[in-house]
Amino acid sequence: MTIELLPVRDLRACCSPITRETVSAADAERIAFTLKALADPARIRLLSIIAAHEDGEVCVCDLTAPLELSQPTVSHHLKLLVEAGFLEREKRGTWAYYRLVPGAIDSIAALIGAEGKGRA
Repeated sequence: MTIELLPVRDLRACCSPITRETVSAADAERIAFTLKALADPARIRLLSIIAAHEDGEVCVCDLTAPLELSQPTVSHHLKLLVEAGFLEREKRGTWAYYRLVPGAIDSIAALIGAEGKGRA
C-alpha cells in the first residue's frame, strides 16, 4: 500500500501582509471602555437628548421623564458617559447640568469611519 502525499505549499504566501499600524493594547482598552459606554439604548438616548437641546446643556431633572427611568438610574448612565469622556458635568446648587464634550462624538465617528474604509 502506498500513500500519496500532497505537495506542501509555502504557508507564508497565503496571508496578506499588515499594511498599516494596528491598535495598541492600551488603545484597545480605551476604545473598548468608550464603546461600552455607548452600548446601552438609554445612554444613546441621553446623548441624543443633550445634543438636541437648544442651549446644549440639560439639567438632570429634565432627563428622567423622556427616558421613563428613575433619577438614580439616569444619574448612573450620566456618570458612565462622563467617565467615558462624552459629557461634562457642572454642579449648580442642588442640580447637575450636563453638556457634550466638544469633539467626543466626532472621535467615535472617525473611528467607525476609519474601520469602514476600503470595505465594500
